[in-house]
Amino acid sequence: MRRMLTSGTLVAALLLAGGPALAAPQESAAARPGRAVTHGPVDVCDFTIGRPTLKAGSSGRAVQQAQCYLNHSLSGRDLALDGKFGPVTQRATLRFQRCAGIVADGVVGAQTWSFLVFWANSTDVVC
Repeated sequence: MRRMLTSGTLVAALLLAGGPALAAPQESAAARPGRAVTHGPVDVCDFTIGRPTLKAGSSGRAVQQAQCYLNHSLSGRDLALDGKFGPVTQRATLRFQRCAGIVADGVVGAQTWSFLVFWANSTDVVC
């Protein structure tokens, strides 16, 4: 029991400290051999530092932040940074989640924020 608790605590600490770089599933772009992903010194989007849970119907600066991150994470995307979480933003969120190999529910929660920050600030796109 102690070993399981210790390893679970270690995994949680690594996920919180390292984000998706440590937790990326094998099929994600980060895990593909020969594809080094590097990051710049500053965040590419600066609407807010808040990371609330976003879903269809949400609005505001956090939605603009998510839309900006989606634009930087996905190829062929040009979401309007209108701050409205409508059907287009929801479809882009679902596409991003599928490409990143995370739960695809169309909701921008803690896991999706983590992966969005990682991919938006990388030198590559998730898909």
